Amino acid sequence: MVARDGDGWVECACGNRHWGLNGAAGLLLVRDGAVLLQHRAPWVHNGDTWGIPGGARDSHEEIFDAAAREAHEECGIEKDLIRPIETFVDDHGDWAYWTVICEASEDVEAHHVNDEALQVEWVPFTRVAEMNLHPSFAKSWPALLTLLGELSI
Repeated sequence: MVARDGDGWVECACGNRHWGLNGAAGLLLVRDGAVLLQHRAPWVHNGDTWGIPGGARDSHEEIFDAAAREAHEECGIEKDLIRPIETFVDDHGDWAYWTVICEASEDVEAHHVNDEALQVEWVPFTRVAEMNLHPSFAKSWPALLTLLGELSI
């Protein structure tokens, strides 16, 4: 097994602290006009908000592999049931968060696997902005929604 070396905080030039020494990655799972969101536990950074499954990227991981690993650890998502379509990056220069947009097959069954999340839910595109979103996800959501429209998903 390859060692995990991505866990840790980065003091970003943007003035915020970000989780992931090598950046972070998450999956925006899409199916039938909805995205899979997880309600983050109150004790995690920016807790009690909704966001996508994701987390710290290890130095040896490709972006999709890191995002898929995190989605499996947090929501039980099986990698062979998703198809990557596009990657969106929120690049800060010294830190980045990659959102991998993936089409989820009808066989994907998501549930919260560990104590980092309270629940998971398929949320229609039109309702996402109404949720109490993780601040970084809220900032990226308008661009992601536009990209989803361009991709005709």
